[in-house]
Amino acid sequence: MANRLSLTEIDQKVGELSGWKLDGKFIVKKYRFQEFLKGVAFVNEIAALSEEVNHHPFIAIDYKLVTLRLTSWNAGGLTDLDVELAGKYDEIYEKFK
Repeated sequence: MANRLSLTEIDQKVGELSGWKLDGKFIVKKYRFQEFLKGVAFVNEIAALSEEVNHHPFIAIDYKLVTLRLTSWNAGGLTDLDVELAGKYDEIYEKFK
């Protein structure tokens, strides 16, 4: 199990991510798409990666807006894995812009 990050580590690491915000024990980001189906395709790639590493975000699809929320329940907060996946999700998004 990954170790939970300290508040100082969270501030630093989340600050290095583009557009991710701290919301309690979660980091959250909203992604906008030109077309509904591009957002769905993005979510499919996110789901495949998440399944691969067995760490799953909360995903909301609101027409052309996809919201991702990450935390590590077993650690009781954010871990390096959450931050690492947030960066990978941003890389995936670049293909759909």
